[in-house]
Amino acid sequence: MSAPSSRLLFDEPGPRARRRIRIATVLAVLVAGALIALALRQFADNGQLAADRWRPYGTWPMWRYLLEGLRSTVQAAAMAIALAGTAGVVLALGRVSPSRWLRIPAGAYVEIVRTVPALLLVYVVLFALPRYGLDLPLFWKLVVPLSVSNAAAFAEIFRAGIRSVERGQLEAGLALGLTRGRAMRLVVLPQAARRVLPSLVSQSVGVLKDTSLGFVVSYAELLYSGKVLANYNHLLIQTYLVIALVYLVINASLAKLARTLEARQRTRPSRSVRQAVPTAQP
Repeated sequence: MSAPSSRLLFDEPGPRARRRIRIATVLAVLVAGALIALALRQFADNGQLAADRWRPYGTWPMWRYLLEGLRSTVQAAAMAIALAGTAGVVLALGRVSPSRWLRIPAGAYVEIVRTVPALLLVYVVLFALPRYGLDLPLFWKLVVPLSVSNAAAFAEIFRAGIRSVERGQLEAGLALGLTRGRAMRLVVLPQAARRVLPSLVSQSVGVLKDTSLGFVVSYAELLYSGKVLANYNHLLIQTYLVIALVYLVINASLAKLARTLEARQRTRPSRSVRQAVPTAQP
């Protein structure tokens, strides 16, 4: 049986820890509620909740412009997730490889990149690379640094998934005549990917939020579009609250998807090597 994905990256909390988590959650909710109430009162006192200041966001042209920014956000996030996920698989395989020539460089990349802020990588692509004749389009000035940064996180997730698969799965594949690479690709990786799927979705939420760094390179993602819109209609608070609501709906939906996938994992038995190996037949 596969372990729940939430247990792959950290230990299950005990009774005392769960009690402290519940208390901290209640306190955090109360503090957040008080801050929201205070903010709403300040907005009301300054006329920011007046109907005429929100009426423009009931019109289609306003939403059409924001949806164009959302489309650009999704495109950048999807490309960054695809590239970072692919690189993450390669790095994870390198980290669990018996060859030190693969294991050490992969480990060094993960440990170094995890300490570098994504914003710094954006600045490198924006200012440093053009000096060496590599001036990327706006889309790639955002996607490349996000892919480089998140590849390390995806690598650790995949590595945790690979380590969670029983070693007998790999040994069974080797016993049936598969090379280590084919056994890892056909037997271990599919099981590992299923086990960490909720964590992959959660990391994808982070990539989606990181696309807000597009304002640095003037890429017309959702946050940058909101900035342009606020400068045009002078509705700064209303614009950013609407954008925050859009991000909230999308990220909450993805978080719900992650929880649903994790719940299904608990009731679905993992596929055995006998199911995976036949795909290796020529």
